[in-house]
Amino acid sequence: MKEIFIDFNPNIKTTISKNIKRVRKTRGLTQEQLALNAEISYDFMRRIESKKIHSGFSVNTLYKIACVLDVSVDELMERNSTVILEESK
Repeated sequence: MKEIFIDFNPNIKTTISKNIKRVRKTRGLTQEQLALNAEISYDFMRRIESKKIHSGFSVNTLYKIACVLDVSVDELMERNSTVILEESK
């Protein structure tokens, strides 16, 4: 059986934080709006973006944020994300 190696990103929390913030701003949302729509607290959203989450956050939380931002969880986890954002209609 052939081994498969995954390129592990040791800074995954930083990567996710940066991608969430970038996409949120591009979408024209405030942290408060994103938090409200993702059904999480504003303080928690603020800490996610500021990388002050010491224990991390759940996949469910990440999924809810991704849904509100209309991107995939994978895109939020990509180190060099090139999420193409459509113009608002």
